[in-house]
Amino acid sequence: MGIAVWALVAYIAIIVVWNGVLKRGIGEAMLLGFVAICLFGGTEFFGLAWAGITEALAEEVVFAALAFVFMGYLLTKLGLIQEQVTVLNSVFGRLRGGAGYVSTSAAALLGGPSGSGSGIAASVGSVTIPWMTRSGWRPDLAASLVAGNAGLGISIPPSSSIFLLLGSAAVAPVLTADQLFVPALVGGLWTVAYRFVLVFLWVRRHGIAATDAADIVPLRAALRAGWTSLLVYAGIVIPVLMTLDFGVELMESRVGEAADDVSIVVWIPVLTVLVTLAVAWKRLPRTGRAWSELLGDMGPRYAVIGATLFFAFAAAATLGELGLVEQLTAIMQALDAPAVVIATLVGLLIVVVAAPLTSTATIAAVGGVAFSALTAAGMDPAAAATAVMIFASTEGASPPGAAPIYIACGIAQVDPARTFVRLIVWFVIPTLVIGVLVATGALPI
Repeated sequence: MGIAVWALVAYIAIIVVWNGVLKRGIGEAMLLGFVAICLFGGTEFFGLAWAGITEALAEEVVFAALAFVFMGYLLTKLGLIQEQVTVLNSVFGRLRGGAGYVSTSAAALLGGPSGSGSGIAASVGSVTIPWMTRSGWRPDLAASLVAGNAGLGISIPPSSSIFLLLGSAAVAPVLTADQLFVPALVGGLWTVAYRFVLVFLWVRRHGIAATDAADIVPLRAALRAGWTSLLVYAGIVIPVLMTLDFGVELMESRVGEAADDVSIVVWIPVLTVLVTLAVAWKRLPRTGRAWSELLGDMGPRYAVIGATLFFAFAAAATLGELGLVEQLTAIMQALDAPAVVIATLVGLLIVVVAAPLTSTATIAAVGGVAFSALTAAGMDPAAAATAVMIFASTEGASPPGAAPIYIACGIAQVDPARTFVRLIVWFVIPTLVIGVLVATGALPI
């Protein structure tokens, strides 16, 4: 194995030991992991460190994650979340674990338009995590579900990752978007169906009950008292609409080429914070001291999630500089085994790549090579491409470097390490199995 692969192994081991075994802070663990990766560069240590840091500073998801945490904090402190929970409970409260089903459905619906695991974790989590915890879900369970569902931003078409795969040199001559869309959608729906089964199992395993009938306010009364709290969803809906065809055309007619610079991951928290401030204007602090107290409570949360995300992205960039992509690509090209074994090995390699990288980077790096390995083993091209997308969708749930984990845990205020094993067992491994079954034709698409 190449030096970058060993650096990745060391990175994961340090984080697991420092945080999981020694019970030290996850921010410290990510920093040490980043330093360890740079040490593998020898005399290039400072150059690698600088490349990773500059890449992390330019990463919009770091800003977006902090903005989403602030958004969720405001919604809670200003009482809007409680009003939303009252409305949602009036509709779904009689269903055991209803908030979990809604969270999964919302992630699936946002999946295609957003194409971003971090965006899904933040936008869906900021609303459904507080609702879940208030309706009987443990905070770590709620964070695990939201992080695990983040992968639906990759497996549900039309995501940017799918078009990136279709544009690769290996896939473009074989598949068109029309040929792949329906198989990819069916493959994505298999991953959604699994998540609904998972919610059903968790609800019963952890004794999550339906909301007491006496605590459920009639829908009309709930809307009368809290309908304005639902206006914050405009901050989510508007950016999503701007990514659709008519939204893009409208933006281009107004601002021209600048429309391409609109980032859904950034604009969702920005607009939602602005709407929240407008809706809850009368509840905002009126003195400098009150504002200081309100904002001061955010410090500990930012200290953890900010450092964690920053060094996660820095580590991913540094691994790229060390040649991780090329070295893993060489491993994939050397595969020679039965179809089911190749599908499993390809899936494992994509999972390993997706753990420190984003799904987009993963597809760009090894998507075409993985597709070629699967089709060379006799697998159907559409099934192979769909499987690659399913494998890459583990990005949101793959510890220790997946940003959605830290976004969800930041909203839920839990130690991310408490979710690592659960995410691997309940999301990463089952998604890997689903991908293998799709690739080999055992699951129809």
